[in-house]
Amino acid sequence: MLAITIISIFVLLVIFIIVVEIKNERAYQEKRRQKRQNTHQNPQAKTLKTENITPPREEKVPTNSDISHVLVEQNLEQEEEQEEPSKVLPKCLYPQFTHVRLVEMGLSEEEAKDFVQELIPQLETQIPLIEEVLAIPDYHQMERLTHSIKGSATNLGTGGISDLLVECNTYLKEGTDFDIATAYFGHLKHYTKELKEQYA
Repeated sequence: MLAITIISIFVLLVIFIIVVEIKNERAYQEKRRQKRQNTHQNPQAKTLKTENITPPREEKVPTNSDISHVLVEQNLEQEEEQEEPSKVLPKCLYPQFTHVRLVEMGLSEEEAKDFVQELIPQLETQIPLIEEVLAIPDYHQMERLTHSIKGSATNLGTGGISDLLVECNTYLKEGTDFDIATAYFGHLKHYTKELKEQYA
């Protein structure tokens, strides 16, 4: 009895699968038939589809002028990449040196001038040493040399040589551009000469 029940269930299951497959096949065939009818009734549908397809583009063979134009553009781009940003050299436009600070500290005008006149030989001694290390160039040593005279100059006054040494020494703490260092050195000689003439 149990065997007959199992066989009946198996047969029913097979029949069910066959019925489902037949329904699916009919549905598929119906869809295909409707598609064919739509295509026969509306012939533009096919042409629309083919119109949407873009034809392959014709490849243009580059001419000599095209190639030379591209090469010129590439050269210009390379030149732009190689150009360095324009360098700004220090102008060092300071007001004239003044020893008012010494007078404010209680020194007489004569005593203040004597102190400034003692600064001039220090500057003249350091300038050749700075020039030597600039020729190497050794920016660290230049920073040390300018630092030693910066203290003396800023203690005595403001403007001129004092302001220059502050700016130059600050640059040399991190800056390593030879042109900028050379410009500062030129200004150092100029402001030393100016100080010498002022306190002659």
